[in-house]
Amino acid sequence: MTSDSAARSVSSTSGGGRRVGILVVEDEPTLGEAIAARLRAEGFATHLAGDGPSAVRIAQEQAPDLIVLDVMLPGFDGLEVCRRIQAERAVPVLMVTARDDESDLIEGLRTGADDYLTKPFSMRELIARVHALLRRVERATELGATAAHGESAVGTGFGPGTSTPRAPRPLRFVAVGGSGPRVLEIDPAQRRVRTGAGREQDEAHLTPTEFDLLACLAGQPRTVLSREKLLAEVWDWMDASGTRTVDSHVKAVRRKIGADWIRTVHGVGYALEAEPAAEEPLEPAGR
Repeated sequence: MTSDSAARSVSSTSGGGRRVGILVVEDEPTLGEAIAARLRAEGFATHLAGDGPSAVRIAQEQAPDLIVLDVMLPGFDGLEVCRRIQAERAVPVLMVTARDDESDLIEGLRTGADDYLTKPFSMRELIARVHALLRRVERATELGATAAHGESAVGTGFGPGTSTPRAPRPLRFVAVGGSGPRVLEIDPAQRRVRTGAGREQDEAHLTPTEFDLLACLAGQPRTVLSREKLLAEVWDWMDASGTRTVDSHVKAVRRKIGADWIRTVHGVGYALEAEPAAEEPLEPAGR
């Protein structure tokens, strides 16, 4: 799938006919203009800011649907921009950084960024990430509306078994192998993940991309999914040059939920090394 065909999977207009707006925050004028021009070619309304203060001001005035945000900015940096914007209104943020340091990426995610892209990057990959984030907003909105009516989709939102409504319930998996019972719980409606042994569970804070990747693997547990298939399902983008993106996100998910939940099949792809947990029986009334 090309980035052009991926673009068609997300409309560049809102339900009310308004063009989806994207704020590009980049202090290099040439790069900023190039990103904005490519987004306009995809059908989006774009706004451009070159420093921290103007980024916050334009975000307040224009209320963009998504922000492409560079970390290194004059005035104050992208992390502070993200904090100030998210404090006023939740908006998906794609953080762009020239540094590949893990602590920088983690700090960006903690301030409210949803995904990250490391320079240098291709416009093709940036556009794919933008469309992926917008799809997640649509998907989360639909799941939230369904859950508000007392229903949710069966499954994870990927693969078969996602269309039959029933009472909302997180999906539970048990680890295959290893020592002692370990549980992985995925809640598609609230987009939350918990892991632990027995009844002791900790929440894993995944980015939207990481959640969708894990959910995709959980849709077919113990089945090896190729990097190309994961790229197509999660990013809606089929291109062998993007498989390194899959690898980096698998690494990030493992760091947060535990390395042995996801098995690597060298030269092929990845599999969730878990089985669906048995339904827990209801306790008798009066106990």
